[in-house]
Amino acid sequence: MRNDLGMTASFDNDVLAGLTGDQRAPRGGSASMPVWSSGSRGLLITTAEKGASNLVRIDAESGRITPVTTGNQDIQGFTSNSAAEGGGATLRTVVLRSTPTIIGDLYRVDQAGRLARLTDVNKALFIELTLTEPEEIWYPSFDGLKIEAWVQKPPDYQSGQRYPMILNIHGGPHAAYGYTFDHEFQWMAAKGYVVLYPNPRGSTTYGQDFGNIIQYRYPGDDHKDLMAGVDELVRRELVDEKQLGITGGSGGGVLTNWAITQTARFAAAVSQRSIADWSNFWYTADFTLFQPTWFRKAPWEDRADFQARSPITYIDRVKTPLMLIEGESDYRTPPMAGGEMMFRALKYLHRPTVMIRFPGETHELSRSGKPWHRVERLQHIVNWFEKYLQGKAIDIYDAGLAQ
Repeated sequence: MRNDLGMTASFDNDVLAGLTGDQRAPRGGSASMPVWSSGSRGLLITTAEKGASNLVRIDAESGRITPVTTGNQDIQGFTSNSAAEGGGATLRTVVLRSTPTIIGDLYRVDQAGRLARLTDVNKALFIELTLTEPEEIWYPSFDGLKIEAWVQKPPDYQSGQRYPMILNIHGGPHAAYGYTFDHEFQWMAAKGYVVLYPNPRGSTTYGQDFGNIIQYRYPGDDHKDLMAGVDELVRRELVDEKQLGITGGSGGGVLTNWAITQTARFAAAVSQRSIADWSNFWYTADFTLFQPTWFRKAPWEDRADFQARSPITYIDRVKTPLMLIEGESDYRTPPMAGGEMMFRALKYLHRPTVMIRFPGETHELSRSGKPWHRVERLQHIVNWFEKYLQGKAIDIYDAGLAQ
C-alpha cells in the first residue's frame, strides 16, 4: 500500500481509492480518473480516510488539498466539466454516492460542496424494507492501537438483549470497510444477528504505517485486532459469547481459517475464497506481486515462515464447524490452496465441515457473480450460522457431516 502521486506525496492516505462493498463495480470496472478543475489549476480526485471516501481538489502548484465533499459516505465515482457561464468558468460536478442505506445514486455538487440528489433508483424497493445505519465504534487492541469498526444491529434491536454475532472480515488484506452500502450486512442483521465489521491493522484509509504494519507478519496481529473487537461487543453486553460466528472472503477467508486454528470461541465459521497453505498459493495463484511485501523469500528458501503462517499447519486444533465456499474458476485463491485443503483435512479428522463450490465463478463471486449464485451464497452462509449458532433444524448439510 503506497501513495505514488507526486502531487499528494505528503498526503498520508489513499488516493483514487474507495471502500469495500458488495454493490460497487467489480475490480475490472473502470475507476474515476483525475479530472482537471476550472482553468486547469488543479485536479479533482477521490480520496479515502477512516472508512469514508470523498472528492477533493488538489492545487497543481502547491499540492494543497481542499475537500469538495465531506461526510460519512463513499464517493464511488464522479464526472466533472468546465463550462463557460457569464464570462467565467463554472465547474459542473456529479458524483455517484453510496452510504450504508443508499446503494448508489447520483448527486450534483455545487461550489460549496452541497449535494443535491438527482436519482433515487431504489425508492420503490426501499419503501418495503427496513434499513438501518450501523454504529461506528473505536476500541483499543492488545497493544493499545485504536481500531475502527461498525456494528450493524437487527432492525428490531432491543437494548439489554444479547444477540448472536457474526464477525465479518474484509479481504485484501489492503482494503477497508466503511460508510458504503453492503447488502450482506443489512441482510444478516435482518435475520437477527449483530454484525461486527472492523478495519484491523493492514486496512487502507488509516495511513501508510497502519496499512504496512502487517508486512511479513500476515496473518498475525491483525487477528488480535479482530478478537479485541469481539471482546468489545461482549464487554458491552451486545452479544452472546456462546453464539459467535465468523466469516470472510479472500484475505478475510485467510483470517477466518487462521482464527479457528487459534481459538475455539466461535460456534460456527464460513471461510470463503481462502488460503490455507501459503506455499501452495505461491505456486498456483494468478498473482505473484505479494512476494516482496508478504514474504521475503520463496517457499523453498524459507519453509519455516511459510509453514508458520499457514492455517493448514494447525488444522488439528480446529473444533469449529466450518463451511467453505469456493468459485471453481477462482485463480486468485485457487480452491486447492485453500478450501479444498481445509475440507479434506477436516474430513479426515471427522470434524463438521461442508464445502460449497460454485461452477464458473471467479474470485468476484460475492460482488459480480451470477445473481442466483450470489443469493445462494448468502443463503448457505446464514443457514450455517442458523444451524450452529441458534440450533435450528437445518438438515440439508447433514448427509455430508460426520456423526
